[in-house]
Amino acid sequence: MTTITVQQKEFPDHFQCDVQLKDNRGAKNFTVTVQKTDYERLTGGRVSPEVLVKKSFEFLLEREPKESILSRFDLMVIGRYFPEYEQEIKNRL
Repeated sequence: MTTITVQQKEFPDHFQCDVQLKDNRGAKNFTVTVQKTDYERLTGGRVSPEVLVKKSFEFLLEREPKESILSRFDLMVIGRYFPEYEQEIKNRL
């Protein structure tokens, strides 16, 4: 099982989330940018940016190993690789 830890920093137009994925094979760190406009569109403010990013990593881990995930990316890049992401993440929240 993979443990997902998310720490958020807020900036005027975006959030930066530092993420650590840890499992029995080790840990890997990530930096994810979430534009506030994307955050509002995806969540309507119902959950924190940390929850959005954690659920997004759960989505990614169902599709690829942690070693295949980019170490730095904007959250909306996920949709380029997995077109179902936006609708799926809205359903999960």
